[in-house]
Amino acid sequence: METRNDDSLITTEVQTEETNRSSRPDATVLEAQNLDVYYGDDRALSDVSIEIPEHKVTAIIGPSGCGKSTFLRCINRMNDSIDAARIEGDLYFHEANIYDEYVDPVALRRKIGQVFQKPNPFPKSIYENVAYGLRVQGKDDEVDLDEAVEQALRSAALWDEVKDKLDSSGLDLSGGQQQRLCIARAIAPDPEVLLMDEPTSALDPVAASKIEDLIHDLVEEYTVVIVTHNMQQAARISDKTAVFLTGGELVEFEDTAKIFEDPDDDRVEDYITGKFG
Repeated sequence: METRNDDSLITTEVQTEETNRSSRPDATVLEAQNLDVYYGDDRALSDVSIEIPEHKVTAIIGPSGCGKSTFLRCINRMNDSIDAARIEGDLYFHEANIYDEYVDPVALRRKIGQVFQKPNPFPKSIYENVAYGLRVQGKDDEVDLDEAVEQALRSAALWDEVKDKLDSSGLDLSGGQQQRLCIARAIAPDPEVLLMDEPTSALDPVAASKIEDLIHDLVEEYTVVIVTHNMQQAARISDKTAVFLTGGELVEFEDTAKIFEDPDDDRVEDYITGKFG
């Protein structure tokens, strides 16, 4: 692929590639090849190669400290803010290497949104929380903000609960509502990929169940990659599951049913059955 000196590959050629791929089943959206990540001298990811399919939920599971969140942060270059981080290998978004020098991380994050473990609404109104990304991207003059905010809140299954109090602070919502507000904020700019880093771990079971139901709906429009420490959750909501183990090694990546019913690697079976981890 031709090298560019700007971020047009992310904003233009990727869109062309999306069109070319749209008719192909299980098209690959994200692909890591021999990816290593170091924090100083410590190796957080070890030779990870994986292809993440379009419009599927891919769960990433494994014990604490195995590199799950590190891998997620690599996908939209959140590790760029960590001085000690060093990335080797390749990571592609629609065949564009996102670590090439001409790729603008800000442009990349417009395509790849993220929701974090703890709900983090801004100290703004519900309306302004959702509209924030559109305003930052300068799209508030290009789109109908009212319509865009409503659509994002509907997609996040929150509209009916907040439609009469859009001027109220997002901080006044319950924990589960705040997390759905953060999801609405993430999808309002219309990304293609939605990264979720343990999005239900800080929620009660009822609120967590609503997020799981929402993920099931969101995958119709987005590719979802979710880090979860909850293996039962991974089994319930994901199509594909990647198992990382100590040392940042990707041990197995397969259809979720196979991972939980008939894994190829004995270490995966031991982890799933609770023999370690």
